[in-house]
Amino acid sequence: AAQFVSISTKVVGPVGLLYVQQREMAVTVPHDKNVNIIGSDDVTTCIIVILRHTGSGAVGLAHFDGSGTEEGVLNIVHRVQELAMAGYPEGRYELSLIGGFSDSHNYSEELFYSLMHSFHKQVIEIDLVLACIGELNTIVRNGVHWPILYGAGVNVKTGEIFPATFPDKGPEQALRSARHLTGGQQVLDIYDCSLGLLRIGPFNYNPLRGVDLWLEQPDEVILQHLSTTPDVEPPHFVMQIRATLKYIQDNPFPAVTVFRDNRPHYYRRDEHTGSWSPFRY
Repeated sequence: AAQFVSISTKVVGPVGLLYVQQREMAVTVPHDKNVNIIGSDDVTTCIIVILRHTGSGAVGLAHFDGSGTEEGVLNIVHRVQELAMAGYPEGRYELSLIGGFSDSHNYSEELFYSLMHSFHKQVIEIDLVLACIGELNTIVRNGVHWPILYGAGVNVKTGEIFPATFPDKGPEQALRSARHLTGGQQVLDIYDCSLGLLRIGPFNYNPLRGVDLWLEQPDEVILQHLSTTPDVEPPHFVMQIRATLKYIQDNPFPAVTVFRDNRPHYYRRDEHTGSWSPFRY
């Protein structure tokens, strides 16, 4: 972990990137021509989980926040195992955990124990090779505990894992955030590597009571009440929350206005720009 936090953080652009938001996961293989890097950031009390099979190179990344942990772990293990078996079954399953820090409420610690418990219950043997979490990812500034790293990526071709930040969070960020802000518990698999398609939804959420009132509040109120760690959030946190609240205000019933025919929104890699573009599948 000490070695990992000393690696300088890469700023990763949108080309070849598959960005995983909170309560999402994605899995792929090295020969996927659409994805070079899977990554996630804006992690304070959350933990990024990367599971890789050394033989086939099949790799999955998930962003856990304490909701849907057991089912999410089961799914990422199942998906990586499935791809490994189809590729080259010999090899080890290596687990890396990045993120979370010594926060005053011990949210990160509880999440770590929950993740460990869930992985321990799996049938296959999984080796924990990196745990850059908790105290190992904490720095104290003026008496306040801060995370050292807020994000990480994995190079799907080489398996290299590195500290990273991602200015481009991929398509429909507000819609995807709306799901967990309104209480959607599941860790959703957002990518089909056999088709090379990023898949969002379909899902519904309950209308958020008081959304108009929330949007009228000053930034400080939003920060204090809608963050687990208001002192250490990245600077764009409130802006993103506002965008999500506005989305919920505009689309209180996504099953009606967003996923009209109950179909996912698909995106595929645009060959010219390298970023995701909408696709009718």
